[in-house]
Amino acid sequence: MALKRIIPCLLLRDNGLVKTIKFKDSTYIGDPINAVKIFNEKEVDELVFLDIDATKDRKEPPYELIGDIATECFMPFCYGGGIKTIDQIRRLIASGAEKVAINSAAFYNPQFIKEAATIFGSSTIVISIDYKKNLFGKTSVYVNGGKKNTKKDPITYAIEMEKLGAGELFLNAIERDGVMNGYDIEMIREITDAVSIPVIACGGAGELNDFKEAFYQGRASAAAAGSLFVFQGKKRGVLISYPDPTEIKEIINN
Repeated sequence: MALKRIIPCLLLRDNGLVKTIKFKDSTYIGDPINAVKIFNEKEVDELVFLDIDATKDRKEPPYELIGDIATECFMPFCYGGGIKTIDQIRRLIASGAEKVAINSAAFYNPQFIKEAATIFGSSTIVISIDYKKNLFGKTSVYVNGGKKNTKKDPITYAIEMEKLGAGELFLNAIERDGVMNGYDIEMIREITDAVSIPVIACGGAGELNDFKEAFYQGRASAAAAGSLFVFQGKKRGVLISYPDPTEIKEIINN
């Protein structure tokens, strides 16, 4: 069995770090390079960086920042945000990213995923699936930073992405983002049961026990979190943290 991973998910905006609640109400957290240095010391498994304005602003990935992060980063990391061309992926990998997370382009141009997986290998291609329930209670995949309802069922969509060559799925519950009230275990389990590729659960982690539930009830291969690793206390003071080796062992070994 593959080792379970606990992954900090860091949101980029204008080359700084922010944290959102339900994809809105962003709070500035600090400098990404400083965060990387702290996570290095804490021997983090992996990092995910998502530029939350890239698609909306139609801007290129921050290659220089990615290169700076790679220079400091002791662990593998994934970058996502506005990726829609093969050349962008090539430049990101050359800048030091090990994986790329693709969201909107996967919906608008599914064949792009097939082409990217063929060129770079499935292990490089992560599909980011943001989802929530609409006013009628139907759960759908959303793109464009959580603003456009694709009307796609997340489970069906996950299966489609696996068939196109995706090597991993990053499953993000929009309504749980930053709320810290636990993962959407039911959806995580339904998708992990439907696909054979690894699933990263994201959205809702508020305590270490939530990771256990994602792993052993949701059957996720990895669990990502933002607020839990950057805030402390009810007043949400900024303090970067990560479970120590003893805590991680207890989580993973259940």
